[in-house]
Amino acid sequence: MVKSLTKKLYLFLMFAFLYAPIIVLMVYSFNSSRSRGTWDGFTIKWYFDLFQDRQIMTSLYYSLIIGILSSLVATFIGTLAAFGINYMKSLPQKVVMNLTYLPVLNPDIVTGISFMLLFIFVRLKLGFITLLLSHITFNIPYVILSVLPRIKQLDKNMYEAALDLGATPAMAFRKVILPEIMPGIITGLLLAFTLSFDDFVISFFNTGSGVSNLSIIVYSMARRGINPKINALSTLMFISVLTLLIIINFMMARGDNSKKRRQS
Repeated sequence: MVKSLTKKLYLFLMFAFLYAPIIVLMVYSFNSSRSRGTWDGFTIKWYFDLFQDRQIMTSLYYSLIIGILSSLVATFIGTLAAFGINYMKSLPQKVVMNLTYLPVLNPDIVTGISFMLLFIFVRLKLGFITLLLSHITFNIPYVILSVLPRIKQLDKNMYEAALDLGATPAMAFRKVILPEIMPGIITGLLLAFTLSFDDFVISFFNTGSGVSNLSIIVYSMARRGINPKINALSTLMFISVLTLLIIINFMMARGDNSKKRRQS
């Protein structure tokens, strides 16, 4: 009894510590006062001002374009890479997987500076292209780690059976393999988009003049002083990312459940 209460108390304190600042930020995004210390009444004025701000709308456009393009390209490359890794021999596969984990474990600031130095070395002007390339690159490992477990769970006999029944290799892949790994592909796609959409550090070092995503705009606005629009913008970003994470978890759970039903 005491042990159970201790666990619940620990979980409550942990989540309170993590989410209390976010809840305060969300509440004050509806505060009619510019002051963070006083509550003067409920309003959605800051949300209207947010969507009328040309700079914020431009940064939203770049965030969506970079997020969509980088996640699509990273998903395509990462899925092909996952198939290649799966068919490697044991030792090369372990080496490549360790190299795949390295960008995930590497601090963002190191990754961001490394990309920046690389682009400067090859004389590529910092801007939209460099921002897109850096996002594609750091998203690929996450896609691989999402798709590869699904490929490893495949029954190799299914593909061979489809070929024996007269299907072409392309048809067997499209009708047999692709539906089995689709939950992993969608999970990797959504995860890549989420990471790209709210990235700050790597974007900060690899963007150029006139190209900024929402995270960079929030940082620049905060440096100029507290603006209630920051609270509104941060609230919308948090809700968007939270929604995507819920969808990702739902897709992963549905994929696991469908696998269990096929095995039973």
